[in-house]
Amino acid sequence: MSEVLTAPLVVEFPFTRSLGPVQSAFLTGLRERTVLGVTASDGRVVVPPAEYDPVTAEEIRELVEVGTGGTVTTWAWNPSPRRGQPLTTPFAWVLVRLDGADTALLHALDAPGPDAVRTGMRVRVRWAAERTGAITDIACFEPDDGAAAGGRPAAHSGEFADAVTGITTPTRLDYTYSPGRTQSRYLRALTDHRIVGERCPSCHKVYVPPRGACPTCGVATDTQVEVGPRGTVTTFCIVNIKAKNLDIEVPYVYAHIALDGADLALHARIGGIPYDRVRMGLRVEPVWTEGSRFPDHYRPTGEPDADYAGYKELI
Repeated sequence: MSEVLTAPLVVEFPFTRSLGPVQSAFLTGLRERTVLGVTASDGRVVVPPAEYDPVTAEEIRELVEVGTGGTVTTWAWNPSPRRGQPLTTPFAWVLVRLDGADTALLHALDAPGPDAVRTGMRVRVRWAAERTGAITDIACFEPDDGAAAGGRPAAHSGEFADAVTGITTPTRLDYTYSPGRTQSRYLRALTDHRIVGERCPSCHKVYVPPRGACPTCGVATDTQVEVGPRGTVTTFCIVNIKAKNLDIEVPYVYAHIALDGADLALHARIGGIPYDRVRMGLRVEPVWTEGSRFPDHYRPTGEPDADYAGYKELI
C-alpha cells in the first residue's frame, strides 16, 4: 500500500447570477445572432462588453453592434478536449478581434489541426442550432476566406424582446486529491475507528486533524498522539436550510468539538439529542456507521457537562 493516499474528487455547483443592462443586452443579442460591444471613454470598442470602463472605472452603457467575422490575434492548440468544453474533437483556443472591435473575444476555433491555425487568419462565428442567451450560443469559430469588413460599428439600443435577465452556469472541477503523509496517517487511523493527532515539539499542542507543522511555532509535528474519542462541544450552530443531496432533516446541529487530549476543535454533526438541547460543554462521543471511515455524528455520553474553564481557550 502506498504511504500517501490519493482519491478522485469532484467539486460541482450551479453558479447563478443576475445580469445588468449591458450583460443582458450582450447575451440576449447572441440569442438573436447579434454581437454587441460597448464604447469606452477612450473610444475603443470593447467586446465582450464591460459594465465599467477598464481605464476610468466609470459605468459605460453606449452599446454598438460589431461584425460576426474577425481576425485571430493569438491562439493555442487543445489536443485533448475535456468534459464541458465547446468541441469534443481537438480544437484551438483563439482570441478573435471581431470586425469593429478593439479588444479580442476568447472562444474555440474548429480547425483540422494546428497547421491550419495562424495569427492573423480570418474566422467567422458558427452559431449554435439552439440558442438560449448564453456565450455558448456561439458554438465556435470557423475559418473564413473572406476579407475584413469595413466601416464603423453601428450604434445599438440593446433592446430585445424577452430579454435574458439572469444565467445559471454549472461549475465543475475534477481533480485527484492527495492529502499528504500526515493526513494519510490520520485517515488510515479513522478506518480503525481511532483518532490520531500530532504534537508540536516546541509548544506541545496536539493538533487534530494533524497538519504536519505547528501553525504557531512553524516547526514539524511528527509525534503521533491518539486523542478522544470523547470530547466537549465548545460552540455550535443550528442548521435550518436543507442542503441539496444531503439526507439529513433540518433542523440539526453542527458543532465544534474539542476531543480529549487535543488542542484544536474539529467540527461535526451532533445527533441523538433534540437540537434545542445541545449546549456548550456537552460531552459527546463519535458514532460510526458500518463501512464508514469518518464518524457519522457525535452523540451525548451522559457525563456531566464540562466546566467552561476547561475548554474556553478552544472556542
